[in-house]
Amino acid sequence: MSFQFNFCIEEDGTVECTGLSDPKEEKPENSMHLSGDEAAQIQLSTKNKEKEMELKSFFCKKDVLDGSNMSEDNKAEEKIVCCKPAIEHKMPQDVNKVLENKIVEQCSDLQFVNVSVVEMTLSNEDLHGENIVSKSVTANSDLISGVYEGGMKVWECTFDLLRYFENEDVSFKGKSVLDLGCGAGLLGIVALRRKAREVHFQDYNSTVIEEITIPNVLVNCDSSDENENVTKEPSKKRLKKSETHAGLLSKCRFFSGDWSNFTLLMQNQTPSVKYDIILTSETIYNPNYYDALHDLFQHLLADNGTIYLASKSHYFGVGGGVLLFETCIKKGNRFNINTLKTHDDGLQRMLLSLSFKDR
Repeated sequence: MSFQFNFCIEEDGTVECTGLSDPKEEKPENSMHLSGDEAAQIQLSTKNKEKEMELKSFFCKKDVLDGSNMSEDNKAEEKIVCCKPAIEHKMPQDVNKVLENKIVEQCSDLQFVNVSVVEMTLSNEDLHGENIVSKSVTANSDLISGVYEGGMKVWECTFDLLRYFENEDVSFKGKSVLDLGCGAGLLGIVALRRKAREVHFQDYNSTVIEEITIPNVLVNCDSSDENENVTKEPSKKRLKKSETHAGLLSKCRFFSGDWSNFTLLMQNQTPSVKYDIILTSETIYNPNYYDALHDLFQHLLADNGTIYLASKSHYFGVGGGVLLFETCIKKGNRFNINTLKTHDDGLQRMLLSLSFKDR
């Protein structure tokens, strides 16, 4: 099979195989008001975003521990930013409802729901209580920390990783796989098609999981075959309720929430969950999330497991990137990190792999 993935979905529903917009370059500024004795000692500069984020991270962690040093309004704000409960999303028994009001497009041999149509539907009706479409429009940003983390879009580095899997014939057969920060779920879908034993899909927003990820998995999985049948045209048939527990769909689980809570949720499973392969793309844009990401890798990767990570070298306006992430990983001293491939066309993009150091 061959992947040709440089496409974007226009507002009129057409697919243009030319490229994608620059991802994750904006982040709205938030003011922060401190109370108590420490407020007199700390002066936040609105021109110094890096310092502001360091202080926010500090007080967020401190607030979780003792609830001090912040006004009630800011306590609520910081809890939202740093803590979103992790929950599992079940496939609806009536799978026809999953594809209601959806338009299915196809590029190469992957199918996907038209995101513009989904956004239009969500802007007219708040189906999941997150209201991420209108908030994103109001903020004029694809990133609103603690509210919306960009899962409605498919970012460019995802396609770099898909091409790498094909070109290097990466094997997923019999593996337990996590598609972390999955968004559209394309990485996990390809793992399914390459005979992974099971694939878990995780994204920050429940809206993304239910309106984008689950529909995409559904239209790419032919439940009549346990191993590898995939539909070649947009599905028009009405799936029977009994089919939702057959074939590739039975290998999938779906989760939303922040990484720290997701890690705890998986550790509390019986037995606790370990993944042979973790796939993640464009998730290291914000340095404030690195500790949670490192902890997730440390606790959920199997001893002989591999992490495949795709990223831009630097994310302007947010501050993250490969160099800072590598520094975090090396400081933790738990993982080997290797560069698999570098793309220098336009903004530099890199593919990395991580594995545990000898234990």
